[in-house]
Amino acid sequence: MKPAVLKSTLAFSAIVLAVSGCLQDGGAISPSHAGNASIAPAVAPAAAPVTTNRYGLPDFSGLVEQVGPAVVNISVTQKRTRGGATAGEDPFAGDPFYDFLRRYGVPIPGMPGNGNGGGGRAPEQIQQGVGSGFIVSSDGFVLTNAHVVDGATEVTVRLTDKREFKARVVGVDKRTDVALLKIDATGLPAVKTGDAEHSKVGEWVVAMGSPFGFDNTVTAGIISAKARRLPDETYVPFIQTDVAINPGNSGGPLFNLAGEVIGINSQIYSRSGGFMGISFAIPIDVAMKVKDQLQKYGKVSRGRLGVTIQGLDTELAQNFGLDKPAGALIANVESGSPAEKAGLQSGDVVLGVNGQKVADSADLPRIIGDQKPGSVVRLSIWRERKTRELNVTLGEQAGEKTLAASPERKSGESASSKLGLTGRALTAQEASRLGVPGGVLVESASGPSAKAGLQPGDVILGINNQVIGTVEQFRKLLEAAGNRFALLVQRGDSRIFVAVRMGQ
Repeated sequence: MKPAVLKSTLAFSAIVLAVSGCLQDGGAISPSHAGNASIAPAVAPAAAPVTTNRYGLPDFSGLVEQVGPAVVNISVTQKRTRGGATAGEDPFAGDPFYDFLRRYGVPIPGMPGNGNGGGGRAPEQIQQGVGSGFIVSSDGFVLTNAHVVDGATEVTVRLTDKREFKARVVGVDKRTDVALLKIDATGLPAVKTGDAEHSKVGEWVVAMGSPFGFDNTVTAGIISAKARRLPDETYVPFIQTDVAINPGNSGGPLFNLAGEVIGINSQIYSRSGGFMGISFAIPIDVAMKVKDQLQKYGKVSRGRLGVTIQGLDTELAQNFGLDKPAGALIANVESGSPAEKAGLQSGDVVLGVNGQKVADSADLPRIIGDQKPGSVVRLSIWRERKTRELNVTLGEQAGEKTLAASPERKSGESASSKLGLTGRALTAQEASRLGVPGGVLVESASGPSAKAGLQPGDVILGINNQVIGTVEQFRKLLEAAGNRFALLVQRGDSRIFVAVRMGQ
């Protein structure tokens, strides 16, 4: 059985091979013909008349009738080479076998530039995708997903009355997967936005969009969870639902029973690419903040702290003297960053920003990112088992990396009385390359060190916030550390803390 994976919900409906700028038979793309047309203004919906039928189940027909005209179908055109590269790129570039054959003039069928008419480039394809969106203002601004319009050479918006408009991409923000489009029209029906923060798990919600290209499809379900953190998604606390979402639903709205948009449908969790009962929506408050910046500036500017962070599990929290795993643990402070200038240190735990609680490490990038570059924020941090306050003047372009929390340990695991670690001291050259005074390179790990997640190739830089210079120093600090301690480890380009628990 294939493992389930997160997938975007953009549907590609056709691939047409173009040769010498001409489309093959049957591959014509319908042009946009709406121009500067306008539509009669629509009355903003009041509370949607969701009633119950004779069986006591909710009837969404009134809601759909009111909000449906503001939901749009989005079709995009992309040009790609046969090998999947974008137009103008050589899909074989960097292939050493191809470079060797080309150098000696060996003709290979299917490879460009071999004298068989390839012309040095793979032929282009016209690829058409289908997504969804919704009108957020009567003067023609439309919200959708960034991945819907990514790489598009042409974007067409079609309304429920079949009118089509060629759209301009105002801006995209890939970090939140939000894009803002503009169509040349006025008096359009627009959605009302709701309050995603106060929505409740178990609450009924309705999705509208174009799954698999089927326009104006309506599905319903409930909110399954809130503030879901997905891999590599540090700026979006997703709304999880069991609403049927499929390819083509991307960018479509998620409505509450009052007819208000509370989210943008973005991703599904699936083994097959189709609906499996788990879908994710971007909260509308996150999307509207992005929309406002894109509309005003054409891009999104975020505050930047300049740290690498990781989550806290129970073991790490106990090692740092916290009564529970909360906050964002700073694993590394970038040289010259706002964090370094403010005095933040590796091993600090950020508990709050301007009085706003940092309950989880994933909260910190979002909170800092919401601040304007150049603004001063007050951080509440945990250092040396005490709470301190620091003011930080933020930089621009938030680039905090988020590392996964240490793996949870199963209760009842046996532990050796020894660390189970073999290694050697860093050479002067290795230490210089890492910019550290010294450390211990892990050659093998077993027992408690393996259970803690240490791996060959890791470099141990410190123990309980004390820097290691030599192997002998590491042994002494280890003997004094007791049964629980935290190691600062360099792994690749990242620094993380690893909690170790010895046998008791």
